[in-house]
Amino acid sequence: MALTTLDPNTALIIVDLQKGIVGLPLVHPIDGVIERARALADAFREHGLPVVLVTVAGGAPGRTEQPLRTGALPDGWTDLIPELNRQPGDIVVTKRTWGAFASTDLEAQLKARGVTQVVIAGVATATGVEATARQAYEQGLNVTLALDAMTDARIEAHDYSLRNVFPRLGETGSSQEIIDLLATRRA
Repeated sequence: MALTTLDPNTALIIVDLQKGIVGLPLVHPIDGVIERARALADAFREHGLPVVLVTVAGGAPGRTEQPLRTGALPDGWTDLIPELNRQPGDIVVTKRTWGAFASTDLEAQLKARGVTQVVIAGVATATGVEATARQAYEQGLNVTLALDAMTDARIEAHDYSLRNVFPRLGETGSSQEIIDLLATRRA
């Protein structure tokens, strides 16, 4: 589906662009992902719309075949990268699951601001971004995904989400298309 519109109360959610993750091996150059996420954040702030910066500080409990690394996270792991230019009005959420809505107060914060749509970007496409998009969709929010402002450690997982999952959760577009639409939306 082509990108059609942005609601008057749309929030940007940037997932897991934090020091401990951006240095990991990823399939797309992280500098470009960061640059486009920053451009989105700047545009949302310019229009007085909420910017949500999400970090991950652990994993959900439960037995899995591929357990998460155990032990303390290295110093600075959850620090947001400075390129995001965190502002005092930004919403910061620390999650311990793949999605930003589970076990956090993100839904309540967005509802309190009258948000009806979210634009999502970040890392990793098939885990943090996809889980957040699924949860947003399940909360009744309109979802838009900034395809060029996300990446994953596995190309097959990234591509599968883009082709098969995201079109079922919302609309997709480039960061520039979203910024252009933001500039022309009705308040």
